[in-house]
Amino acid sequence: MIRFGDVCMHGQQTSYDFLVVGAGSAGCVLANRLSASGQHSVGVLEAGGSDWRFWIQVPIGYGKTYYQKAVNWMFETVPQPGLNGGVSYWPRGKVWGGSSSINAMVYIRGHRKDYDDWAAQGNTGWCYEDVLPYFKRSETAQTGDRKYRGKDGPMYVSDVAKDMHPLTKTWIAAGQEIGIEYNPDFNGARQQGIGHYQQTTKNGWRVSAAKAYLHPARKRPNLTITSHAQVTRVLFEGKKAVGVEYLRKGKLEKVYARKEVILSAGAVQSPQLLMLSGVGPRDHLADTGIELVEHNAHVGQHLQDHLGVDFLYKCKVPTLNDELHSAFGKLWAGLKFIFLRKGPCRLSVNQGGGFVRSSPDKDQPDLQLYFSPVSYTRAPAKTRPLMNPDPFSAFLIGYSNCRVKSEGEIRLASKDPLAAPVIDPKYFSHEDDIKLMLEGSKLMRKLAQTEAFKGIISEEIRPGKDFISDEDLIKDIHSYAWTVFHASCTCRMAPDADQGVVDPRLRVHGLENLRVVDASVMPFMVSGNTNGPTVMIGEKGSDLILEDHA
Repeated sequence: MIRFGDVCMHGQQTSYDFLVVGAGSAGCVLANRLSASGQHSVGVLEAGGSDWRFWIQVPIGYGKTYYQKAVNWMFETVPQPGLNGGVSYWPRGKVWGGSSSINAMVYIRGHRKDYDDWAAQGNTGWCYEDVLPYFKRSETAQTGDRKYRGKDGPMYVSDVAKDMHPLTKTWIAAGQEIGIEYNPDFNGARQQGIGHYQQTTKNGWRVSAAKAYLHPARKRPNLTITSHAQVTRVLFEGKKAVGVEYLRKGKLEKVYARKEVILSAGAVQSPQLLMLSGVGPRDHLADTGIELVEHNAHVGQHLQDHLGVDFLYKCKVPTLNDELHSAFGKLWAGLKFIFLRKGPCRLSVNQGGGFVRSSPDKDQPDLQLYFSPVSYTRAPAKTRPLMNPDPFSAFLIGYSNCRVKSEGEIRLASKDPLAAPVIDPKYFSHEDDIKLMLEGSKLMRKLAQTEAFKGIISEEIRPGKDFISDEDLIKDIHSYAWTVFHASCTCRMAPDADQGVVDPRLRVHGLENLRVVDASVMPFMVSGNTNGPTVMIGEKGSDLILEDHA
């Protein structure tokens, strides 16, 4: 036996104490926390490569990576009846940092009741008061009450209010005009209200999970990161996970785990890997020709995602369209960023935000709101031209549904591990979801008709004056609604295998030495963006693992 650091080489067999599959939002956290003491060897396998790319690091660059195959899995759903038969495009990060390297950087934790409801389902240790310390441990928040916000964590969360477009103040005034109270911090004592979004940036650069957690740890002798390694299945001895098989540079290789295999491949690929490994619904695996290791009907099921709808308005005052549309405007914005770290390149286009209840009888916000001082009505197919907006002054306001009731599924297309999984979110399969979206569309009109916007808006571009009645707006929702990229719940947490895939300590039911730690373990969706909660899951998951191996 030859020992390199704390990595054992038995002939050509490499083994680590902990083997983490996926260097995404949760996987980067695990890589850092599990290796921090130096007592455990940690191997990380990532299908993508390094995140040191200019358009990853520049905040507005997520428009470039949106269709960039080198860093993006570029998944698509099956046709959705709820979207008039349309296919939904699902970008997912294939790079260090995972989707935190290509997302819009909005930092939201969700509502406290989300987590209290998780615990009420029998998931001990996951109520709001239990998870709050992990949210705080994960972040350095530039602003906020120390009772709720962290001040010395790896993930920097910036308050960029002073950098936002002046129309964001108009957005806030419009909300206040219709009774939505101003909220300076959606991640503090309360979530409800209208305000501006905080984002995961620092000094004008993106702060992904890779930058926050993986890069600071990567030189530790007990941490090994293997890039461009696509895991094809988990290896078992009976019911015990002992390693994984992966493909790298055209060669199939194996690596072993002495203590645990931990899947952090995300809500699409963690269930896919379980099923490729023989863990999942018995009949589906039999139909696919995969030998059963452990039957669990919930693997790949209960898929949830947020959907959004935008309303676009031409206006009488300058917006980011005026700054960015011309070649000179792009050049000037680029120069301001490079030399001063200022201007629109340092921000997400999602600037204003909010959380509201669709009716007074709701016990928590069920609509998330968005304001962007920019519009895109002429985007070529398969582009997201954040730096090439419309050639006229305009902005968009929008919303997404927080409390989703429709559930879809992830299935295998075949037993070929390189085949993309079948993604079927079953959008609007629950009638309450379309009712909630209708309330969201009505709220957009109400905001646009306020005195705050009265002297600014000149025309509604989308959906337009022909969409007036409830029936018209519902028709528009079915034809226009788009994913907000928050897939989750496909390996959901539950006390037993009759209800979910992993237990409250994130161990896969019925198996040994195998956990799932990522957004797929959410019992149901959080109310808001999922990156912050996924980082929290990585933080708490790392403690659970270390406690079990103390």
